[in-house]
Amino acid sequence: MTAGSTHAQPKTRLAMLNAMADGDIGRSLARQRAWDIRDLDLKDQIFGKGIIDLDDGDVTRLDALVRAEGLVIHCLSTHIFHDDPDKGEAHFRAQHLAKITRIAEIAHTLRPRFVRLLAARSRAAAASGDSRMAFIERTQPWLPAVYAEAIDTLHRSGFASTIENETGDCILATPDDVQRLFAALARHGVTHDRCCYTWDVQNMWQTGGTYPAMAVYEQLKNLIGYYHLKGGRTETTNGPLLWRSGLEDASWPVTEITRRVVADGCSPVICLNPSHGAMPPEQDRHSSVENDIAFLRRRIEGIA
Repeated sequence: MTAGSTHAQPKTRLAMLNAMADGDIGRSLARQRAWDIRDLDLKDQIFGKGIIDLDDGDVTRLDALVRAEGLVIHCLSTHIFHDDPDKGEAHFRAQHLAKITRIAEIAHTLRPRFVRLLAARSRAAAASGDSRMAFIERTQPWLPAVYAEAIDTLHRSGFASTIENETGDCILATPDDVQRLFAALARHGVTHDRCCYTWDVQNMWQTGGTYPAMAVYEQLKNLIGYYHLKGGRTETTNGPLLWRSGLEDASWPVTEITRRVVADGCSPVICLNPSHGAMPPEQDRHSSVENDIAFLRRRIEGIA
């Protein structure tokens, strides 16, 4: 770089789950384009189907709609592996691993950056009183190998994977659980370029009581490749999630953490999700998708 020149960091882009813009996929894409959203996260309500359930005609039609709007697909958000390991390895292979071939076929047409896999859910692990991944390591040690096989299949097809933490009995309830899973995947040869972590901030708060804080981000940042954020409010400092909200009214440090995510460049695309929690007694004023987009673009330098 020559003296006096500058090297501008690429802008971080915004995405959202497709149904947040509209339940009709055509209107959703047009609305996102109008909001200057270029990167898509396709999950469900696509011709009345989830992304994994599309037939070849649906995929061709969807691809044409995306191209017509001049958009690109960042993630295909599947529900693959969102099941209880107590059902056994054979069940996971027959009911989930078998779907990897189909999602790879869909991806060949749609060309996403990521295919999302969900973390498994285990009632026994949630009730164990122990680290949920420690419980899995003791009782279902085959699970990381099955994930690794799926990730390897997608990699050979030309696509990276991302694993997201969900709510409820999700095995990724804490940062330690996430680190344990990715350490296990690494032992099976899974590298960061093949599979990264999607940190859904509110899901971890709701599931394991892990309040969103900068210290949590620091524990996870080397694994994160995709960042999901939504609002949420509590009635006590660092307390449990109680109320849904827009980002501007959230109780957790949305601006502080998101600024670091952008500055570190660990998630080139940030995805908006709808907030969980009960409806507050008085609806906040910033709960619409458009207000969340405006808030982020106004408050976070480096967001396109």
